[in-house]
Amino acid sequence: MIKTISLEEAVGTKLAHDITEIRPGEFKGPAFRKGHTVCDEDICRLQRLGKNHLYVIDLAEDEIHENEAAAILAEALAGEGIAWENNPREGKIDLYAAYDGLLRVDVPSLTAFNLVDEVMCATLHNHLPVKKGEKVAGTRALPLTMKRAAIDRAAAIARQNGSVLSVAPLRRARAGLIITGNEVYHGLIQDRFAPVLTEKIQSLGSEMAALAFAPDDAEAITRAIHSHLEQGCDLLLLSGGMSVDPDDVTRHAIRQAGADEMHYGSAVLPGAMFLVAYLGEVPLLGVPACALHHRITALDLALPRILAGEKVDKLELALLGHGGLCRDCPECSYPHCPLGKGM
Repeated sequence: MIKTISLEEAVGTKLAHDITEIRPGEFKGPAFRKGHTVCDEDICRLQRLGKNHLYVIDLAEDEIHENEAAAILAEALAGEGIAWENNPREGKIDLYAAYDGLLRVDVPSLTAFNLVDEVMCATLHNHLPVKKGEKVAGTRALPLTMKRAAIDRAAAIARQNGSVLSVAPLRRARAGLIITGNEVYHGLIQDRFAPVLTEKIQSLGSEMAALAFAPDDAEAITRAIHSHLEQGCDLLLLSGGMSVDPDDVTRHAIRQAGADEMHYGSAVLPGAMFLVAYLGEVPLLGVPACALHHRITALDLALPRILAGEKVDKLELALLGHGGLCRDCPECSYPHCPLGKGM
C-alpha cells in the first residue's frame, strides 16, 4: 500500500524511493536517494523539483519494491562475464562486461523477458566486442511497487536458457598470414595487406606468428598453408585471389590443402567475397581486396566471433545480410553504427 503525505508531514520520515532531478544539458540523476531522512532544509528543494507530496510505502506480502525487483532481474539476466552491483539508482541497475570479450545476447529470451508487464532490459547489440567495465545492459522494474509474481516470472524467463547476457573471452590465436598474388610475390608492387591485417589481429589480443608470400599458384599457396600449420598457427588468413578471375586460385589451394568445410561469400558489403574454411579445427579466412580500401569489412564482423569460439558457417554469413550494408560514412564510427547488427 502507498500512502500520500504532505511535505510537512514527511519531515523525519525516510524516502521510499530515489527522487530524480533533471537539469537539461547538465545533469540527470537522484537528487535524494531512497532511505534519505527528510529534514526541514529539504522542503524548498523538493518543491523546486515539483514534489508537493511524498509517499510512505507499506508493502503487502506479495508486493516488492522497485530496488529489490531490479536486483532480482539483474541477477537473472547476468551470465558468465557479466558484472553488476546491487546499488540501484532510480530503480535501475546497470550491467557491465567483467572482462574483454564478445558480448552475447540471447535475443529471443530478451524479447520474452521484455514482454512481461512492468519490467524491461535494454542491451548493446549481440556479437559486439566489448571492453572490461563497459556498460552492456540496464534493467529495471517500471512501477515503484509491483506484484512479486511478475518479477519471479520475468526472472524465470531470463534463466530459462542459462542467461540472457554473457561475455565470451577471445582466445589468443597464433595467426599465420599468406599474401597471395604475382605482383607482390615478384616485387612489382609493395604489399599493403600485412600491416592492415596484423593490426586487426593484434587489436583483438592475438599475435601474427608467421608471414609468407605466394604467387598465384595453387601448389605454392597449399605449401604455405601447410608450412604455417607446421609452425603451430591455429588461425590462417589469406589475402587476395578471392574473386572470379581465372588466376584467382586461392580457393582451389584451400581445398587442395585439405579443407573439409568451405563457405565462400558473405551477405556483407564491403566483403561479399569473404571466405571461411576449416582445416580440422583451424579456421582459414579468405580476405578480399576490399579490406585495403575499407576500414571495416566482413572480416571484422566474423573474426571476433571466431576468436570467441563460434563456428561461422554459411547460415551465419547469410544472416549478416540484414544490417550488412556499410553506409561509407566520411568518418567511420564503427562499432557505433548499424553495420553487422541486424541479427
